[in-house]
Amino acid sequence: MIEHKESHLSNVELWKQWKEDQLVQAKKELIEFYLPLVDFVTGRLAIGLPKNVAKDDLSSFGIMGLIDAIDKFDYKRGLQFETYASWRIRGAIIDGLRQGDWVPRSVREKAKKIEDAYQKLEQHYLRSVTDSEISSYLQISENEFQQMLQDIAVTSICSIDDPIREEDSETRLSLLIDEKAKNPEYKVNEFFLKESLAKAIERLTEKERTVVSLFYYDDLSLSEIAEVMSLSPSRISQLHSKAILRLRGSLGRFKSQLFHE
Repeated sequence: MIEHKESHLSNVELWKQWKEDQLVQAKKELIEFYLPLVDFVTGRLAIGLPKNVAKDDLSSFGIMGLIDAIDKFDYKRGLQFETYASWRIRGAIIDGLRQGDWVPRSVREKAKKIEDAYQKLEQHYLRSVTDSEISSYLQISENEFQQMLQDIAVTSICSIDDPIREEDSETRLSLLIDEKAKNPEYKVNEFFLKESLAKAIERLTEKERTVVSLFYYDDLSLSEIAEVMSLSPSRISQLHSKAILRLRGSLGRFKSQLFHE
């Protein structure tokens, strides 16, 4: 957890000194103040990563992301720095890891196959499909399916600079919108996106919804969730992977319907 919840507004003088007067000391103090963000993001990303990935490497990438965020952030827009910086830190860590080929292409292909399977089957049945149905569609055993979920657990991490879909050029970064800006088209899309996501979450199994809630809303790590739900960390990792793949498939359908119907 992040030890402080203070907004960047509490550091408005430091932001002024750095952005307007270019005082290096002010920048150093901002970095020190927001350093817990790096520890927080690093701790969450470290769950499920291969053992050969050193946490010190994650922290180094994350600090570079924090510095980049401080350099690029416009404090005058009244946005929450913690949210913006968390995306930058996360993206920097993942970009750094990808340069070292930390996820084999074969694993990414497995994730894509399962995501497509969820998208097609749930669009056909209009409900949450079972592991048995997915396994049958992929022509593999349920045990093989569970192993695939374990293998692709790390691919549920995504970079802010990644395309939303592989065939698209639009990235997640492009979705970071100034909430104060009035954009009717964005508001309409946001409404349907939230509605689509809400329906997708409803289709998750009870355990999958619980994992998503504890991980993304209560900020628990997967190991902490395992303790809460009295399940093994590997089982929690599988549930998380399935939930993310289901949601990605649903959002893929949303985008297809929005732009092609």
